[in-house]
Order: sequence, then structure tokens, then C-alpha cells
Amino acid sequence: MKDLKYLLAYIAPLAAYLGIYYGGIWSPGAIYVGYVMIPLLELVLPKSTDNLPVETEPRRLSNRFFDFLLYLNIPLLFGLLWYFFSTVEAGLHSTAEIIGMTFNVGIIVSIIGINVAHELGHRNNPIEQTMNKMLLMTALYMHFNIEHNHGHHKNVATDNDPASAKQGENVYGFVVRSTVGGYLSAWNIENKRLEKLGLSVLHWRNQMIWFHLIQAAYLISVGLIFGWMVVPFAIAAAVLGFVMLEIINYVEHYGLRRKKLPSGRYENVSPCHSWNSDHEVGRIFLYELTRHSDHHYKANRKYQILRRMDESPQLPHGYPTSMLISLVPPLWFHLMDKEVNRYNNQLATS
Repeated sequence: MKDLKYLLAYIAPLAAYLGIYYGGIWSPGAIYVGYVMIPLLELVLPKSTDNLPVETEPRRLSNRFFDFLLYLNIPLLFGLLWYFFSTVEAGLHSTAEIIGMTFNVGIIVSIIGINVAHELGHRNNPIEQTMNKMLLMTALYMHFNIEHNHGHHKNVATDNDPASAKQGENVYGFVVRSTVGGYLSAWNIENKRLEKLGLSVLHWRNQMIWFHLIQAAYLISVGLIFGWMVVPFAIAAAVLGFVMLEIINYVEHYGLRRKKLPSGRYENVSPCHSWNSDHEVGRIFLYELTRHSDHHYKANRKYQILRRMDESPQLPHGYPTSMLISLVPPLWFHLMDKEVNRYNNQLATS
């Protein structure tokens, strides 16, 4: 019965549907859940530091309930997008309502279209890999599949990783740097893969070319079905989705760096190189994304068995609250730089 808590993750897409249905002040829907309700709950609810007993992990891994929780997000997201595009096409709402709905859908594109896709993208099952790409398509961020798995996980917490924020770097500059750098990195990784196979960059097996064609087909389909004036709203929701992803990236690794060894290589990735949060509400809504150190330590571990690691740095607040604080750089630096310095000093003396 305790596992049923993950059903709470569906509150966000439900709020998104209701936001479109009711309109008015409710049009932001999921924004209220993600950036008002969750931060407030995390202020009053206790943190959870419990880990599963190791002997129970095999049974939990074999429980398909956790997989179907992820799979259900696919019709939820595509149904939400259809509802949103139909509403925009109808033209019955005010500009303010449509803006609210766009942010509303954008956060679900981030939570489902990227976060759930991220979980599925670490699996080897071809069906789950296809689901990953379908979801990323809605965020126009299919290259994330390449860059995250073969770039970010390799280079995390180094200056070679565009998704690892430097100490003192503000979130606005970071989002631009990470977005552009991640895209270029995906091209570079794919080009090297083709080169090893003796294939041209323009070969039909270049995934990046296919990703662009699929995303273009998605937008063209939106235009043909709902009208071309709806396409900018599909793009806007996608951009909001991947911008929220990049803000999460900013929070996850801010100021943490791996040591460079005398050989010129970096030390191995350890639980010390990601910020974590024990706030259980955020953990549930983000499918345990906030246990990020264990994810980087063993990237193939499914979300339902991710562990809290005592040596990992802990954020003062949950992920949603931290994202909001990061939007005010002086406040973020005041809060986090002392945490970064304290943690780095702790590592240096340990």
C-alpha cells in the first residue's frame, strides 16, 4: 500500500487538465501544484531519509506497477497537448488565460516530457527507448537522449559538462550555456559514433538528423490539425519545458566539481557530485529525481530503488523551492555558496 504514494504524481497533470477546463485564475493549473503547493508542503512535512532494505530490491524491481506508472504518462501528456491545442484553436479565452495555460502545459512537458523520458532513456528495452523519444519530441529536445546518457553522465561535475553549473554562475546565463552546449555536444557525440562506424555525418543513420525531422513532423502535424496559429504555442510549451529542465540541472550540480588527477583524468563520479533532497513530496512528484547522487553513481538503477547516500550534499530546500530561489541570483548565491564552500571544505579535510 505504501507504494501507492507514487499515484500522487498524477496530481500535476490532473491540475493541468483542470486549469484548461476552468480557465480564469485557474489557467496556470500545474504551476500552482509545482511551485506553490509543493514548496509549502515541504516547509511543514518531515523529510524522509529511509532506504529500502537491500533484500527487498529484487521484488520491487520485478513489480510492474512502477513501470506502468511511467507508461501512463504518455497518453496523459499527449491528451493534455491535444486539449490545449484545441482550446487555443477555439479562440474563446483571453490572452492572459492562454499565457497561463501555456505555462501550465509547459511544466507538464518538463515533468513528463523530459523527466519521465529521462527515466525511460536509461533503460535498454527498445519499447521504453521509443517511449523516451516520443516524450522528448514534445519538448523538441530529442537530442537530450544522446547528450544526457553519453555526455552528461560522463562529464558531470567538470567544466566539460555544459549541464554542470559553476559556482557563482547565475541561472540565466547557465540556461543559455547549457541549452546551446548540450545541443552542440549531442551533435559531436553522434558525429564521433558515426565516424567510428566509417559513416558520413550526413548518413541516414545519424540520429540527430532523424530527431530534427521527427520534431518538424510533430509541429507540422499540429499546424495541419489545429491550424498554423497554434504552432507557436506548441513551441512555447516545449521551450518552457526544456528551460525548466535546465533550471533543474542548475540546481542538481551547482558548484560541485570532481578533482583532476595528476594523469589529467578526473576522479570517478561519486555520490559527492550531485545535490540531493530528502523532501518526500518533491521526491514523489519527480519520480525520485531528487535522489540524484545514486542515479549518477549507478545510472541504470530504476527510480523505485534509488537510495539516500549519507555522503551526498543535501539542499537546504526541496527541488521546486530551490528552482524558485535560483531565479533570484543574489538570494541563491547567499544561500548556496556557503553550502558549497562548507561541503568542499568537508571533503578536503576528510
